[in-house]
Amino acid sequence: MRTPYADIALEDVDALLQRSMKAFHTYARQPLTTRAQLLRAMAVALEAGGDALIRTAMRETNLPEARLRGERSRTVFQLNSYAEACEQGEWLEVRIDHANAAKTPPKPDIRKMLVPLGPVLVYGASNFPFAYSTAGGDTACALAAGCSVVVKAHPAHPETSETVAAAIGQALAECGLPADLFLHVHGKAPEIGKALVTHPCTKAVGFTGSQLAGRTLFDWACARPEPIPVFAEMGSVNPVFLLPQKLEADATALAEMYAGSITLGVGQFCTNPGLLFAPEGQGLETFLAALTHAIQQMPGQRMLHPGIADSYAAHRSKALSQSGVLSLAIGIEGSDPGSGVPTIASVEARHFLENPLLHQEVFGPFSLVVRCRDVQEMLEACRRLEGQLTATVMGTEEELAQSQELLEAAAAIAGRIILNGVPTGVEVCQAMQHGGPYPACTDSRFTSVGADGIKRFARPQAYQNWPDALLPAALREANPLKIPRTVA
Repeated sequence: MRTPYADIALEDVDALLQRSMKAFHTYARQPLTTRAQLLRAMAVALEAGGDALIRTAMRETNLPEARLRGERSRTVFQLNSYAEACEQGEWLEVRIDHANAAKTPPKPDIRKMLVPLGPVLVYGASNFPFAYSTAGGDTACALAAGCSVVVKAHPAHPETSETVAAAIGQALAECGLPADLFLHVHGKAPEIGKALVTHPCTKAVGFTGSQLAGRTLFDWACARPEPIPVFAEMGSVNPVFLLPQKLEADATALAEMYAGSITLGVGQFCTNPGLLFAPEGQGLETFLAALTHAIQQMPGQRMLHPGIADSYAAHRSKALSQSGVLSLAIGIEGSDPGSGVPTIASVEARHFLENPLLHQEVFGPFSLVVRCRDVQEMLEACRRLEGQLTATVMGTEEELAQSQELLEAAAAIAGRIILNGVPTGVEVCQAMQHGGPYPACTDSRFTSVGADGIKRFARPQAYQNWPDALLPAALREANPLKIPRTVA
């Protein structure tokens, strides 16, 4: 007899995705208002999970109650804000070029908009059981785009995922939509993931997690007879560049701010500042002394699950064993073997530039300070970095005005550029860009946070010389949906 969280059988994958495709064909014809109604109903159902849902997530993830309540509220906000954006229709990118018979040759009537891709496979994330998992941003964006969704639950919080999936099922029933519009499965075995990605009915994949797993999904998708897009957000070391005048003026305050950012959520954020670059000088020495003191006072805390704790310990040990790397500060060791102990190390820029391993993410409360001879060497290091979700530059107004090359180099490698702040904290808003050049993401043109993320799961479709009555409502001459359009 199967347990509730057993892997889906390989022989059942085909029927599952066929059901998803059938539901998609029904749902894709629904108006934007119906899609928005579903997202709002999901938000209500998620909130209705109450304390029981929070307790389940606490037990499965080791995350504290306040963090989970905040994350659920964020997820509810995402669902409601994406519903509003869906209805407004700006994301459809409607373009209308009217016919002109006077041109030689005559210009036809051409109209274009985004249309849904089809069934979307969403992978739940380990570190965000609500916001990036079952009812998270990928699911919300896919449903707003008019796609059906199949979620593969993350094995670290299966009961939480099941409970949220049930809430989505309730929302579907209330909206009178097909139950197969959202399907939920478990699948620890790699062959399950491969079968889901490579099935002909799957038309896109949304993923948040490690570079290894994300790249595996991407490779499977590209090897299909019909390749499909994989929108994988795969983490980042989020470099921070500290300019000398700012260090001299605010070293202690900066150290305290970054100690908090490095250890926030036991460092289990994709925007954790894993690299700090600074030129040698008294400002850096004061900063390091204050950062060391702050980190040494911080206790290790239990990480999401034993696998992440073991990975953190292994990658931390490997980084600390590299040539030229010095351990500066280690927090208070805990008795729990699943704890992540805060750690700060340093290395000279010349060693960093010679060793690609030091460029890699250590997922947890770890940060490496790269000591540079001067700002020029810091610029060289920036230009040698791989793609990132974020890059931060800390400087006085005068320094920033004189650091155009550094700002341009940071912009070239990152999706979001921060001045005089910390990268942790990703606001859900239209202007947010949560994505960046590879290997931070598999497609830097899109965001996984904010309503612009809806566009990931749609493609452009042009209609030439169509009678007005046969056109989709968004393209009809009278603009019955009252949405923004570009008309020529």
